[in-house]
Amino acid sequence: MLRKFYQFWLQHINPHIITLIVTIGVVGLASCFSIILILAWLFEEVLEKQAFGFDTAWIYWVHGYTNPTLNAVMLTITQLADASVVVVIVAVTLGILWWEHHRSEAKFFALACLGALILNTGMKLVFAKPRPHIFPSLIPETSFSFPSGHALGGFVMYGFLAYLLSSHFPKFSKLIYSLAVVTIAAIGLSRIYIGVHWPTDIIAGYGVGYIWLMLCITMLKLQTRQV
Repeated sequence: MLRKFYQFWLQHINPHIITLIVTIGVVGLASCFSIILILAWLFEEVLEKQAFGFDTAWIYWVHGYTNPTLNAVMLTITQLADASVVVVIVAVTLGILWWEHHRSEAKFFALACLGALILNTGMKLVFAKPRPHIFPSLIPETSFSFPSGHALGGFVMYGFLAYLLSSHFPKFSKLIYSLAVVTIAAIGLSRIYIGVHWPTDIIAGYGVGYIWLMLCITMLKLQTRQV
């Protein structure tokens, strides 16, 4: 029995694991596993309607810096992941990729963005977590709070764009990824600042976005290797 299992492992499972490690890397796999564990704990707590003490503490801390100038800055930053802006960026990116005959990249970019939308919508309905009402928010929001769609969608879209740009312009990869990280972090902070999300909403959005982004990029890499 053990010999059959060993042979099955060598023939069917081990090659896929090795390919996955080569494609995503040990660090990538370890980070995905760690984030999955954190998300599992977070999901369980939210489903059980548990409150997070640091949620309120962080909101109070961020709110302590509010002023008219920063209000305008944060409202501008949060628009970077608004539906109207995202649709334009996605449409332009897909058009350029298709025109330049990068069809696989276009397909997986579309899949990544569409999947992020589906994940966000489905999870909001499942968890049905209300938005914070500690302070009056700067903009109205009527949907559920968990996870943050701006954090999830922004992570996936800007993260995938950073990957594509760094692939085509490797000399500027550090700058590209740095700008993507700053943009994604700023979007998450803006959602807390304007009062429409708990910090755990942002953490969950980033976590789910990271896992989904890594999955889409891995599938793209695997397809590219096969071609």
